[in-house]
Amino acid sequence: MNDEIEIEDIGSNPAPRRPIGEIMRIRLSRRAAMRGLAGTTAAMALADSLIDDAEAQVAQAIPQTGGPSTLLFPELRHQLAQTDAVAEGYEIQHVIRWGDPVLAASPPFEPTRQTAQAQAMQFGYNNDFLDFIPLPKGSRSSDHGLLWVNHEYTSTPIMLPGEDGRPASNRRTTAAQAAVEMAAHGGSVVEIRRVNGKWETLPGGAMNRRITTDTPMRLSGPAAGHPRLRTSADATGTRVLGTLNNCAGGNTPWGTVLTAEENFNAYFSGEAAATGEQAASYRRYGIPRNPVYNWAAHVARFSLDREPNEPNRFGWIVEIDPFDPSSTPIKRTALGRFKHEGCTHAVAPDGRVVIYMGDDERHDYVYKFVTARPWDANDPAANRDLLDEGTLYVAKFEDNGTLRWLPLSFGEGPLTPANNFHNQGDVLIETRRAADLLGATPMDRPEDVETNPVTGRVYVMLTNNSSRTMANATNPRPRNAHGHVVEIIPPGAGTARVEHASLEARWEIFLLAGKPGQDEGARYHRATSESGWLSCPDNCAFDNKGRIWIATDGAPGAAGVADGIYAADTMGGGRALTRLFYQAPVGAEVCGPLFTPDNTTLFLAIQHPGEGSGSSFDNPSTRWPDFRADMPPRPTVIAIVKKDGGAIG
Repeated sequence: MNDEIEIEDIGSNPAPRRPIGEIMRIRLSRRAAMRGLAGTTAAMALADSLIDDAEAQVAQAIPQTGGPSTLLFPELRHQLAQTDAVAEGYEIQHVIRWGDPVLAASPPFEPTRQTAQAQAMQFGYNNDFLDFIPLPKGSRSSDHGLLWVNHEYTSTPIMLPGEDGRPASNRRTTAAQAAVEMAAHGGSVVEIRRVNGKWETLPGGAMNRRITTDTPMRLSGPAAGHPRLRTSADATGTRVLGTLNNCAGGNTPWGTVLTAEENFNAYFSGEAAATGEQAASYRRYGIPRNPVYNWAAHVARFSLDREPNEPNRFGWIVEIDPFDPSSTPIKRTALGRFKHEGCTHAVAPDGRVVIYMGDDERHDYVYKFVTARPWDANDPAANRDLLDEGTLYVAKFEDNGTLRWLPLSFGEGPLTPANNFHNQGDVLIETRRAADLLGATPMDRPEDVETNPVTGRVYVMLTNNSSRTMANATNPRPRNAHGHVVEIIPPGAGTARVEHASLEARWEIFLLAGKPGQDEGARYHRATSESGWLSCPDNCAFDNKGRIWIATDGAPGAAGVADGIYAADTMGGGRALTRLFYQAPVGAEVCGPLFTPDNTTLFLAIQHPGEGSGSSFDNPSTRWPDFRADMPPRPTVIAIVKKDGGAIG
């Protein structure tokens, strides 16, 4: 989110070791040396194949038509405008907006008279991660399904009317306004259907659901019941109310949704942040004395001085059954506690499930979790608690292009009582500190981590790190204002047996963002156009041809560029030739790119339109998507379809 700087770009790692930029610089210099020594075009191509032989193998499976890129849409020109735009030949449909009904009893949306009761039945604010679950259950339908949507946070100044005409401030909200904000967080399950080519919602659908900060949830796994998870309201340490700052996410092979709690640090405050027994832990997670939100003034559990353990109950991956609105969401502690951005799964050849995750803060890490047992497609009950048993790993990137996954297991290496780890629960509650001690590679805000379903390669969106001064092989620029994309290549990538559970892999840089010729180090395909360059990669998705679609967060408006969606081949002649497909309205971030199974619809979550300096509820920089004087800007899920009904791209 564009205004996340004070809660997301804290850089709470006290002593990052060999950050990714230094590793990337060395790695790139070695590649350049090989190419330089080659001397001829033919030899240069040979050097590239020696560096990355799997790329050549997979490229043979992707047909080349219409030049170096297989993407045939007319490229959009960069813009910064009050409305959005998409490539010619496509149309934008508004599926659901903030305040639209989710539950049957939902009242009409009244932006100047918002209540927590109404908001808890309406579509929440700042939609982020999206998941489409076809209906009927188990089908491959691309016309009917459940849409899961994360509601990450609230943009108070443009969401709530202020007093005396002034924009509302996060730190000035009343108890009633704070209750509205709490109800606007969480997630929504909404039944949707395509009718005569148009997507529409079914308010009051039997499986529709709103999840908020007050929804009862269960803590499970090795940290459940830990003394540091117990509060005055829950002496067992196994029950918690709600979920906070749900950013990206994922799903499981057995049909549940995984939603990631990210910047939970923004909601807690108190003197204990500096003086309490857990002050060091609070510091490592960026929990401040003075909050971004002033919920602690109205709700005791957000006060560190009254409930010092409450923050430890957030920062987890939450598993939700979208088919059962009465089910209890479960926070799976085995997957670690940090600022989760994304949670995507892959299946190893032996059936074990692998979950890839990023910790979205500068100088923090990339993780994966490997289940102890394989999943069973024929016995759903056997998968119910599969995510409670397994091993959590953190990534260490080496200069020579190899990657090692280091286990975060109690009793191994430095994770012992000598460092105040007395059980696996301690390791998981303080995942960041455990990863520090293992010597994991500090990254440039690792956000989404996604697996290419065609090649098996894994892509890490590194949004930026404007505060770093040291480069390394995996982050080659000392000041990385525009971000980059790293590609992890597990053993067997490009074959039918991708070893996602392996403890070693290779890595490469897919692209270095920024404007070529202007931003030092920017690197794409040589045929990238004037409008094809991007800044601040955030989320990504893959179509059924294995092409990457990158959503951005933080494009340089000063250069007349809004955030958008860029697509590129991942293999072959068009590799890393990014092309602009969609651009958001001013102030907005593009989130949650998601294709229907048949690739005929691309869903996008357009978050915080109109956000920015000077923009307010009464005088926003845009009134997208309604453009009505009585409506503020509204976060909205859109569907992009091809006008002739064909596949996207």
